[in-house]
Amino acid sequence: MLEIERKFLIDRLPERLEIFPHEPVRQGYVAADPNGTVVRLRQKGDRFYLTVKSAGERARIEREVLLAADQFEALWPATEGRRLEKTRYYLPHGAYTIELDVYHGALEGLFTAEVEFESHAAAEAYAPPAWFGREVTYDPRYKNLQLATRGRPPA
Repeated sequence: MLEIERKFLIDRLPERLEIFPHEPVRQGYVAADPNGTVVRLRQKGDRFYLTVKSAGERARIEREVLLAADQFEALWPATEGRRLEKTRYYLPHGAYTIELDVYHGALEGLFTAEVEFESHAAAEAYAPPAWFGREVTYDPRYKNLQLATRGRPPA
């Protein structure tokens, strides 16, 4: 499946964020190829996934497989040193859903928002809300693998 998305920094969280659907997320990286392909484990709420993502910025091929909890836990130790935790909020915005991530642990205080699109044209045409900060779609320092392995980039 082709994933087309744009990613933005968020300087200030929207008010009453807790009223929106949200779930805890923990993810870790099993492997990362120098060309940018990654193999990731992710727990979202009570669901567990193994995901392979191709290299790329705004558009990437993503293949995801649902795992049983025991399979996830058996693989999780392979992600040591390449993990992050966050809470993901789902906010409606016109025809789209904003996925707002509030990071925890070493990344505390970092907030990002991603919006997925069905086409490159839709991604280009998207007008982000005024509360979005700088776009970081093309800044590799804000890829989750980099955040998990190198920490929060300097401002």
